Amino acid sequence: MNSACIREASQTCFYGCFKPFPALPETHTYPPGSAAASRYDFVAATASSLNPDIQFTNHESLPSLHEAFSNFNQSYPQYCQTDQADQIRDQEYYHLSVSNHVCLDYLGHGLFSYSQQQRQIDQTAPVPSTSSPSTLPSLHSTDLAQPFFDISYKSVNLNPPMVYGGEVSEPESNIQKRIMAFMNISEDDYNMVFTANQFSAFKLLADYYPFSSCHDLVTVYDHKNEAVEVMIESSKKKGARVTLAEFSWPNLRIKASKLKGKIVNKRNKRERGLFVFPLQSRVTGARYSYSWMSMAQENGWHVLLDASALGPKDMQTLGLSFFKPDFLFCYLYKIFGENPSGFGCLFVKKSSASVLKDSNKATNTGIVSIIPSKKPSQHLKDSTIAGTETRQKPKFELHKEDLTKPGSLSSPLYLQRMSDDQTYETHETEKIPVKQKERSFSGISEPETPLGSSKSKITERSIIGVKEPECRGLDHADSLGLILISSRAKYLVNWLVNALMSLKHPNSENVRPLVRIYGPKINSDRGPAVAFNVFDWKGEKIDPALVQKLADRNNISISYGYLHQIWFSDKFEEEREKILETRTTAVKGAASNHKRDTGHSGISVVTAALGFLTNFEDVYRLWAFVSRFLDADFVEKETWRYETLNQKIVEV
Repeated sequence: MNSACIREASQTCFYGCFKPFPALPETHTYPPGSAAASRYDFVAATASSLNPDIQFTNHESLPSLHEAFSNFNQSYPQYCQTDQADQIRDQEYYHLSVSNHVCLDYLGHGLFSYSQQQRQIDQTAPVPSTSSPSTLPSLHSTDLAQPFFDISYKSVNLNPPMVYGGEVSEPESNIQKRIMAFMNISEDDYNMVFTANQFSAFKLLADYYPFSSCHDLVTVYDHKNEAVEVMIESSKKKGARVTLAEFSWPNLRIKASKLKGKIVNKRNKRERGLFVFPLQSRVTGARYSYSWMSMAQENGWHVLLDASALGPKDMQTLGLSFFKPDFLFCYLYKIFGENPSGFGCLFVKKSSASVLKDSNKATNTGIVSIIPSKKPSQHLKDSTIAGTETRQKPKFELHKEDLTKPGSLSSPLYLQRMSDDQTYETHETEKIPVKQKERSFSGISEPETPLGSSKSKITERSIIGVKEPECRGLDHADSLGLILISSRAKYLVNWLVNALMSLKHPNSENVRPLVRIYGPKINSDRGPAVAFNVFDWKGEKIDPALVQKLADRNNISISYGYLHQIWFSDKFEEEREKILETRTTAVKGAASNHKRDTGHSGISVVTAALGFLTNFEDVYRLWAFVSRFLDADFVEKETWRYETLNQKIVEV
């Protein structure tokens, strides 16, 4: 965000120079200081951030960025206390301002900062204190210095490193320790291996888990996820009974009675199987109680905690500080807003490692190691891999018919962003060759301490001529802490939800809304992800893939996913027929190589994820972009715009 604009507007929370908004009607009475009163006050404050009862029917009627930020600060005065994150963004991730890029498609944890990468290019170049384009290095420089380490694929048995810890190099051991400290996981309790991505980790775990004796697999995901799909497929081949949790319409909360009935079985106290739990939806932002994991363990289940959608420092929340799942997965990418390639971390509790059994069906692929770099300078694009976490921004080819017929938009590979697996996913690229491959990470440490942080837990020193990495991305999250990060995300995501719901089609019957939010709406305890759809003035949904492509053209990166396992009561049966879609996928039969088509009912949605570096301008720009669909001719105008340039194909 423009620094001058932030400084000027942020002063409002200290000097109070704005007129108060009209008071909300007092429709509820709660005891002062109670949780209910706090929630009501938060909802009221969120509503006042755009002025109560206001509706926007024209994208030109939206308040300016400066005005909106001023109102936002008045409604959330505590937001000013999170400006340390803005300072870190300005100094360490200044490429976001230079490129004018809004990144709302990142999940996981960033290892390094952009300034580290640039300092590696030119060790003598000072890190700019401002985001002046004239003082910044090129965002697309190919003259990269030697990276600190490479990622090497290897074909090994999963059991030795999980049971005995395995032998790793000192640099790899150091990065393991840094990640485990960041994730608040004790080395005394857990072993870990690096995997190519979530797909690989879940496939490995499914191959080695004894579904032949522990027959059940229960998953809790409100959206399609390729990693979960491969685990389900692998477990079924071993004879597992698979149960997918259901989510009640319209709030998409877990259908608790059914899930509890599956987990708790008083007639059978033997080891039940594997319970896969994400704690938070990466698509809708819905949060679930960690008591589900405790209930599962108490009833003989092994628990896999999918922490890939958790925000930085979320593992330090009170509940998770005491809970120790049998298995845990998280994902780390290289640099926020620059290079999404990375690796997964699969943690196995030492006391649970013996449950994993050797299997002649196990692929033994997907495990990677971190090795000292042996290659000279290498371009960033060479660091990407064909895997589910590799999400380099493609050049979409948008044809005229894609713009005029959103429902017909399709692609042979059906590219998706992180919503299914933090990725662009294709069945063609998920297969990892057995032969060893390498990819590079650049993360050379710097002698200075990151802004506002204590010294990195991994300091700069030489090991066999190679410097240890200073994980400044993790350092930045550590310096901000759980409370600041969660508070900042809470203010921004709820403002965005409220702003999207304020958009209404003009001259439509019953004031038809432009946007529909799925899952939690304004809620102080929701996660920093939003799932929504955009509808035209006739009430027809605009294809989420088209919305994503048009957003890309406006330099806004968002994603789209597919909600499923939605349960409708009789009250919403009529609504069910209108809302659900059917997606057909080809699945290879268990008894042959022939493929069969299976239909899945669900809802395709647009999704945006906020991180600790997201600022107000990011969410404002997404709101302003979505508001353009209030113009009934917006899509047609986009087509005409390129036809006047005699372009048949639009690259966005």
